[in-house]
Amino acid sequence: MIRVLLVDDQPLIRSGFRALLGLEADIEVVAEAGDGAEALVLAARHLPDVVLADIRMPVLDGIETTRRIAADPAPAGVRVVVLTNYGMDEYVLDALRAGATGFLVKDILPDDLVHAVRVAARGDALLAPSLTRKLIGRYVAHPGPAVAGAALTRLTGREREAVTLVARGLSNDEIADRMVISPLTAKTHVNRAMTKLHARDRAQLVVFAYESGLVTPRGPG
Repeated sequence: MIRVLLVDDQPLIRSGFRALLGLEADIEVVAEAGDGAEALVLAARHLPDVVLADIRMPVLDGIETTRRIAADPAPAGVRVVVLTNYGMDEYVLDALRAGATGFLVKDILPDDLVHAVRVAARGDALLAPSLTRKLIGRYVAHPGPAVAGAALTRLTGREREAVTLVARGLSNDEIADRMVISPLTAKTHVNRAMTKLHARDRAQLVVFAYESGLVTPRGPG
């Protein structure tokens, strides 16, 4: 059973998501919070698998909420997915850096929301394509902070290739096809890269790939 905590200051949004997710046999909404401070208390109490959190909230915003949940060993393994409206993508990078597994736009289709919860629960990066394009565009115009060359040298050539493909949105099976290896070997390359780079999940690999220059919108760096 996938345990979900809903965090949004709009009761209507929360009730809609609760009703939708409640239809699924493998998903349970264990609690709702109206702000980030309340979310921290409920996350520690209910130990959810996935937190769906709005970025703009009173008391404590979604970015700081994500950072504190990611840093707290109590709800170990919890995945935070931030929710945003179109035009709010300037906050997305900060959320990913804070430890979010991914982000979604609030007008997501019902089936896509359910799928997103399942994807997040298993630890895969979840990046809404429309916002990903804007995020990549931001990197082109305003590159992120330089990453020490030592970080890249920790990776083998195959691990670099795997990280590049993760940043382009490929699943482990797709990475395996592209690299002509087994899915298990692809997963191993990705997991080893995450360990070496101290990345919490695949979403943080995406951030690293762009910030380090390993990947650009035009091709591998």
